[in-house]
Amino acid sequence: SPPRGTAAGFCMLEPPLPIKPSVHRPPGATSAAAKRELERERPSAARRAYGARWRRARAAFLAQHPLCAACEALGRLVAATIVDHVVPHRGNQTLFWDETNWAPACKPCHDAKTAREGRWG
Repeated sequence: SPPRGTAAGFCMLEPPLPIKPSVHRPPGATSAAAKRELERERPSAARRAYGARWRRARAAFLAQHPLCAACEALGRLVAATIVDHVVPHRGNQTLFWDETNWAPACKPCHDAKTAREGRWG
């Protein structure tokens, strides 16, 4: 049996670990509510050209390019699940449909790139 004051190897006389401190948000940081409001203002996927035609083009592109380009450059073999617009199209349909502007990406790589570029590229 464990010595008095312990349970399964943990000393009951010591205080528990501290609670995780709250996250510091500097003035002007975007709150979750503000992000939801921005998302509501954003046009729908279909209005941004991500409709049936895009889904077909995306599926064909990923079939031809199944690995994340960024991960592959680092020697990792990770499945691509997203077709990234290398240069953000910002509504420009010519740039949107230009396959030379597409790159296969995994979600973590795509999300990191999008975050670096700012709000919706």
